[in-house]
Amino acid sequence: MTVPIHLSGCAKSFAAHRVLDPVDLEIRAGETLVLLGPSGCGKTTLLRLIAGLEHPDPGGRVVFGKRDVTALPVERRNVGMVFQSYALFPNMTVAGNVGYGLKIRKLPAREREARVWEMLTLMRIGELANRPVSALSGGQRQRVALARAIAVAPDVLLLDEPLTALDAKLRDALRVEIDTLLRSLGITTVYVTHDQAEAMALADRLVVMDRGRIAQVGTPREIWFHPADRFVAGFIGATTALAGQVAQGRLSVAGLDLPWEGPDGAVQVMLRPHATRLTSGPDGVVATVRAAQFLGDRTRLTLALSDATLLSVDADATQAAAPGGRVRLTFDPAALIVLPGGE
Repeated sequence: MTVPIHLSGCAKSFAAHRVLDPVDLEIRAGETLVLLGPSGCGKTTLLRLIAGLEHPDPGGRVVFGKRDVTALPVERRNVGMVFQSYALFPNMTVAGNVGYGLKIRKLPAREREARVWEMLTLMRIGELANRPVSALSGGQRQRVALARAIAVAPDVLLLDEPLTALDAKLRDALRVEIDTLLRSLGITTVYVTHDQAEAMALADRLVVMDRGRIAQVGTPREIWFHPADRFVAGFIGATTALAGQVAQGRLSVAGLDLPWEGPDGAVQVMLRPHATRLTSGPDGVVATVRAAQFLGDRTRLTLALSDATLLSVDADATQAAAPGGRVRLTFDPAALIVLPGGE
């Protein structure tokens, strides 16, 4: 059964040190919610509170559907978990690992075997059923861990950075597989990662965390285009912060005068590489090329403005620019992130 999750006033302290400020959060039934943030921001602690591996400070509540599970241990919450280390049993075969939770639940042997085979088929690892997990590759272990987690038909699936230990190419491939799997299963899922691309690809909604607090909750598009503050804007995608001024429908920033609809006053302009354009027009600002990286589909230029501020621009792949050269640039107003307040 797919259930929503409700967290109310869930803080967490260890001794006198608070690592998680009180959290109020609604996780919708069947959605994939991704907790995203830098190391130490509290995302894994929040996941462990949902799992029952940790309990919130007094006053906090964790509710699955209509069931208050705050005081329940992990084994009574009906959650499936996949960890970064996968936590597989090295003395068991693949089939033994996948069926372990079913055995603990005392499912009859025939039903258990059928369920294990169903999971192995779903994860496309049927041929590995009798192989010891010690003989598996990283990607195969990840599939076994997922199969074991969902074999018990959990109400909630929890994943704590399950792709971190894999190489980049395999991570990209398995990210697609996990996304397809989660959408086909429809299980309420909470996924922890510090990888922004991974989070954007998998999330129905993102929770961006910073120093033990929730900085913003929203869809990937909402957070990308409308970040709540400078931290979120800076963490989601490479950005450069520039001081600007808005007055009478115009934005003045880095020597450029651009049309802008918004209240007058000092602002912070957050630039991502796609917001900066090279131009041959007379209105562009002169910048010096500090570095040029050919990335195949584009050239990433690092440019220095007259005040030594560095910013990145993605130019056409055919663009050839040598360090020390001069270019002219302008900004695309539609791609700017403008936040109230100056430095």
